[in-house]
Amino acid sequence: MTKVIDINKDHKEIAVITLNREEAANALSVGLLHQLGDAIAGLQDEPAVRCIIVTGSGQKAFCAGADLKERAGMAEGEVRRTVKLIGDTISALEALPQPVIAAINGSAFGGGLELALACDIRIASAHSRLGLTETSLGIIPGAGGTQRLPRLIGTAKAKELILTARRIDVNEAERLGIISKVTSQEELMQAAWAIAKEIAKNAPLALKAAKKAINLGMDTDLQTGLQIEGLFYGTTISSKDRLEGLKAFKEKRSPVYTGE
Repeated sequence: MTKVIDINKDHKEIAVITLNREEAANALSVGLLHQLGDAIAGLQDEPAVRCIIVTGSGQKAFCAGADLKERAGMAEGEVRRTVKLIGDTISALEALPQPVIAAINGSAFGGGLELALACDIRIASAHSRLGLTETSLGIIPGAGGTQRLPRLIGTAKAKELILTARRIDVNEAERLGIISKVTSQEELMQAAWAIAKEIAKNAPLALKAAKKAINLGMDTDLQTGLQIEGLFYGTTISSKDRLEGLKAFKEKRSPVYTGE
């Protein structure tokens, strides 16, 4: 099988996953999805990796969504299985314990935007365009778009974008809160790395606990959310990293965290 997912772990604390089908706008073929799933599984229990960056190859597309040329030759049952595979893969990305940054290097439509929405932080190059365009193709977002986008920007605006299948530029995406930073194409990965390094210098167990507390707490009421926060705070109290953080603060030096 042609390698369509690249994983760069030259920096031991930061891994970069690159969708590598530039000739097909990095579309989510079945082969790419299987390789992406393997990459995600491989990083799941990688203790050295504290942050992950996801991006696409080339300068035109982050990910164009499902591979519609491939899908055109599928029977209905195969389409259903492929849609489930996309959803399961994107959910597995969201469930990674490490913080994940989407470095959107071009268009992110349909499943491509759904992939980005499953990441914790999204930044984009200035020429990028985003949209959940499925209703213009006779379908609906099927990999979490109808659920994650409303949670991110509110129900009314999410309905407007999904029902119109509108494609928006990065300025509107930033204003709505879909992305948090716009850069030039040349500075995109540098900006992603800068955020990743800021994250990676912090305590690994605390990073994972904070991400989990936020994700679980957002789906419930405030009082339950505060209980969830307290539960995950408790998981850090007995860690060596917490003691190292206190010691480093007292000694006025940078902490050296080990993830223990």
